[in-house]
Amino acid sequence: MRSIIDINDVSTAEVNTLLKTAHDIISQPHHYRQAAGGKILATLFYEPSTRTRLSFEAAMYRLGGNILSMPSARDSSVAKGETIADTLAVVSNYADIVAVRYPNDGAALVAAQAARVPVINAGDGGHFHPTQTLADMLTIDRAFGRLGGLNIVAVGDLLYGRTVHSLLHALMRYPGNTFTMVSPPELRLPADFVTQLRAGRVEVIETSSLPQALADADVIYMTRIQQERFEHAADYERLKSSYELDAQMMAYAPPSSIVMHPLPRVGEISIDVDSDPRARYFEQTYNGKIMRMALIDYLLSDAEKNPDAQCRREILDSHPDEKLHCANKRCVVHVERGLVPRFYGQPALCAYCDYAAVLS
Repeated sequence: MRSIIDINDVSTAEVNTLLKTAHDIISQPHHYRQAAGGKILATLFYEPSTRTRLSFEAAMYRLGGNILSMPSARDSSVAKGETIADTLAVVSNYADIVAVRYPNDGAALVAAQAARVPVINAGDGGHFHPTQTLADMLTIDRAFGRLGGLNIVAVGDLLYGRTVHSLLHALMRYPGNTFTMVSPPELRLPADFVTQLRAGRVEVIETSSLPQALADADVIYMTRIQQERFEHAADYERLKSSYELDAQMMAYAPPSSIVMHPLPRVGEISIDVDSDPRARYFEQTYNGKIMRMALIDYLLSDAEKNPDAQCRREILDSHPDEKLHCANKRCVVHVERGLVPRFYGQPALCAYCDYAAVLS
């Protein structure tokens, strides 16, 4: 079955189709009231979520479908030691499509490989969050009428920020974009990611100065410093207040710019920005529901037409190698019982989390 693990599983043509559908849903919602009639979405969330889980469920209800919900790991058999693969093999018997969030990088791919219905990655650790990216793209498209020729300023946690990683992967496809990365040195965008972007002839600027970056910004993408991604509490305490966007700071930004945030915010955007017409982070949550409606509708239709289709990541030319192991401590291979580590590329990368492999 076709699943969506990262934004690269969705072609540019498909992104444009989903955006077109989203605009149609906004203007003609009555046309979609029974698009998923008789279908069931299972939402399996192994870590806390408000917006993503509820927007998936609202999307399915708006399409006329039904919901099976597991809102936390403690409410599931994972508390008894069940693997995510076994859970998905079971849930495939109950639902027509699944949205899964898991704290370990690469877990969504494990879920998709075990499932017999389409799986949508609702966030796997610090790895990918494709439906947030689709929501972000709709927000940008509605503001500017295009997805190219923009200066995207990403601020905060760029090392672990899965929303930023997914958005950059998506927007690097569109010509003329510049990415300005603002972060403390400890939370810079991974070096191999910067290399990949520049290899794609994308301009990447790295800085720690927010006022300087705001001067030419079109999109200001703020992110939370994520406490749950730190191994040591002291590191989080030292970095958590690195940047705050307030009304005074917004004076550096152009009148035509927009402010986005995947939410929740914990201090990186002051409430005095909420009344600024450039603030779009609450609109993002609405756009998230709309894009999830478009994606669910698309995948359910595709599953009926192409039952043997696979997601790109399921057919990577990967292979087991006893001499290697994944160096990413947050990778699913370190927690999923019975999972055989697999690698691809040269130098070798983990097939689950795309992290560099090291010798055992």
